[in-house]
Amino acid sequence: MLITIALTFFATALVGVPIAFALGLSSLAAVVVSSDLPLRMIPERMVAAVDSFPLLAIPLFILAGELMESAGILSRLVEFARVLVGHIRGGLAHVCVVCEMILSGVTGTAVGDAAALASVFLGPMKREYDEEFGAAVVASAANIGPIIPPSAAMIVYAIMAGSSVSIAGLFLAGMVPGILIGVGMMALSYVIARRRRYPISGERPRLREVALRTWQALPVLLMPVVVIGGMVGGVFTATEAAAIAVVYAVVVGFFVTRELQVAHLWPALIRSAATTSIVVILIALASSVTFLLTVAQVPAAVAGFLQSITSSPTVFLTLVMLFLLLVGMFIESNAAYIMLVPILHPIAVQYGIDPLHFGFVFVLNLVIGMLTPPVGVVLFVVASLSGLTMERLVRGVWPFVVLQFGVLFLCVYFPGLYMWVPRLFGY
Repeated sequence: MLITIALTFFATALVGVPIAFALGLSSLAAVVVSSDLPLRMIPERMVAAVDSFPLLAIPLFILAGELMESAGILSRLVEFARVLVGHIRGGLAHVCVVCEMILSGVTGTAVGDAAALASVFLGPMKREYDEEFGAAVVASAANIGPIIPPSAAMIVYAIMAGSSVSIAGLFLAGMVPGILIGVGMMALSYVIARRRRYPISGERPRLREVALRTWQALPVLLMPVVVIGGMVGGVFTATEAAAIAVVYAVVVGFFVTRELQVAHLWPALIRSAATTSIVVILIALASSVTFLLTVAQVPAAVAGFLQSITSSPTVFLTLVMLFLLLVGMFIESNAAYIMLVPILHPIAVQYGIDPLHFGFVFVLNLVIGMLTPPVGVVLFVVASLSGLTMERLVRGVWPFVVLQFGVLFLCVYFPGLYMWVPRLFGY
């Protein structure tokens, strides 16, 4: 059975079949070859996998992000960030990073944030700096989206891992690493700007302007506080928080910024549905493969193999991180969560690794993989919008990738650096 699944998956993936359908065909081939399993097992597993209340949080958070972007929040965030950091050397890069750190608390996805940031910052940074640096900052900053909560990637991980991992706990775990990456990117941008003698493009703002821009951005700044605060306080679940985020976005768009229009609602719903459908079809079709692997006792075999190599949780964690580094280069992150979490998460528990710690570094590793060629989806988005070749973009982005892997290293081996936040709230 395992050989049938592997051969079918790699054969179909190599000829260009999308990963989701390659997984579905793999499970179909395995069931056909096996005489012990009925064909109805596949649709039954697919329905059971997506019949999940927490899964509703993904389309709702995506929709909230779409509505907030249609509500004209980005221009307010840009002005707010400009008065805070625009007067520092390499100011546009700092403004881009600060905007994304705030935008991350609204959207929770990297690809959508990359497109939004590119539309605002690529042109001005191209005029003041150089194309490679500007595009690299946009791509690297967008990667903060799935790290600072809310995060669609964390929701997918928690669903695949089961009840042992809390979505709210994962959200809180992302706070410190997300800030570290953002601050580290700003420091690195400053060093690069000084070495390349980029100009100082802004003046130190007056206190009155800072107060004005803060007041204008306040509705956006409060949204993560309301959503994450309600989850952490036990007022509502992740799915209910996502629904509240949608209502909040509608209220802000119609009555505060007054830039959201009825005509914006339908396109936002369509884009949210399209993005969600990719995740849902992956979960549905991968669930039958996961079930077949469990029947074939693959997780137990993998656990036994790893435990024969090492009994050290640290060594196990190192091996998994190196493996995920390679996976992130070649497999889309959502597909990787769905295929690997049901196998690796139980093994990590057997090693005595905190499920929250393992879950976050798992997510962070694959998020960084969105910036690594050849299958870095954020790289493709920014390259297409900037007109740069992939080679030039990779040349500009590699210092920021090294920085993000440095944060991953700290999170893997020094979990106390960030785990104190979820622990503070009882997770």
